[in-house]
Amino acid sequence: MYYKSNLHKKILTKNKILYLIKKYKTPIWIYNADIIIKQIKKLKKFDIVRFAQKSCSNIHILKLMKKYNIKVDAVSLGEIKRALIAGFKPKNNNIVFTSDILEDEVLEKVIKYNIPVNAGSIDMLKKIGKTSPKHPVWIRINPKFGDGHHIKTNTGGENSKHGIWNPKQALSIIKKYHLNLIGLHIHIGSGVNEKNLYKVCNAMKKYSIQLNEKIQFISAGGGLNIPYKPEDKEINIDNYFEKWNETKKIISSILNCPIELEIEPGRFLVGQSGILVAQVYSVKKMGKNTFVILNAGFNDLMRPILYSSYHKISVLHINKKNKKNSPTIKCIIAGPLCESGDIFTFKKKGLIFYRNIPKVYPGDYIIIHDTGAYGASMSSNYNSRPLIPEILYKKNKFKLIRRRQKIKEMLNLETSI
Repeated sequence: MYYKSNLHKKILTKNKILYLIKKYKTPIWIYNADIIIKQIKKLKKFDIVRFAQKSCSNIHILKLMKKYNIKVDAVSLGEIKRALIAGFKPKNNNIVFTSDILEDEVLEKVIKYNIPVNAGSIDMLKKIGKTSPKHPVWIRINPKFGDGHHIKTNTGGENSKHGIWNPKQALSIIKKYHLNLIGLHIHIGSGVNEKNLYKVCNAMKKYSIQLNEKIQFISAGGGLNIPYKPEDKEINIDNYFEKWNETKKIISSILNCPIELEIEPGRFLVGQSGILVAQVYSVKKMGKNTFVILNAGFNDLMRPILYSSYHKISVLHINKKNKKNSPTIKCIIAGPLCESGDIFTFKKKGLIFYRNIPKVYPGDYIIIHDTGAYGASMSSNYNSRPLIPEILYKKNKFKLIRRRQKIKEMLNLETSI
């Protein structure tokens, strides 16, 4: 099987994938806009949905978000510029800048466009306060606990660099420089356990009441799970919304001001929309182990080596004979990089995880599923390998939304000085 969901099954047929392979070669990213739209609609009860663009920052994906009235979060000057190019207007809180530092070029841009700053440090507030009094700001609160699918995605507690530990201190700086506090934000991690929902909501109530300032927004942050494994369950969005909406109403009543509830998903919107297609170049025995080596590596998809993340893997045979007489093999899926860790099949503790797949031969294709989030956006030029194409299925058409980078372009940064 070379698809996962019914929407992928209808669109990413074998013939269509082979057509894209022939036209663009491999490796390639393919996204399905229908799945992104379906995920957007699941969050329609929230007052504001803000896309964490770091998960998939292609300008064409941002344009799709804008079309469906999704706002955007930016964490760098580059992401601010991407949002502006995609058509997001810096008004009505459409773009929010979130970070723990405020570089000079970013400061200049957020002041020019009056972009609200979601401050993750006291130093940020001081810097913007000295330069732009009355600027709209949020306080990103570290609630002193965190969660996530991996220690590296945990964004709360004393072992996390993110957020402000003492919101009262932040408020004193805001008042000193006459900044305009518009919202409170708590994000404890990516891939959070739903059981922590009550804890996060209670933390938001606690700090909102403690600060006792009239605000316009509260943000539930992001971190909504998607089912990567067959046994994984879909998150209960209705329950998630109801608990946060109840929290919003309580805070609004106590502070005696209207408040909008914001959620900031990344992977939830785009993760299931994407696949990575790579070609098998070698099948080799190394003692007891069989390695299937692809022409895509962790320079393309970093999640497995970084987080020991699981991705469903399926096979697309190019030869019918291979498919017919294809016993299952126990193997390790690896990339071409000069790095022993260039493997796509890890267990949680970083140990090799064997996969059972139909036997493959050089020339066949491997499809790695659910790579729409933190795939292309985290890719690099490691081993001097060019960035690969991104293709979007939208309105019954496949559109190239990022062409393959040329080696000359990559080297031009060094040779054109």
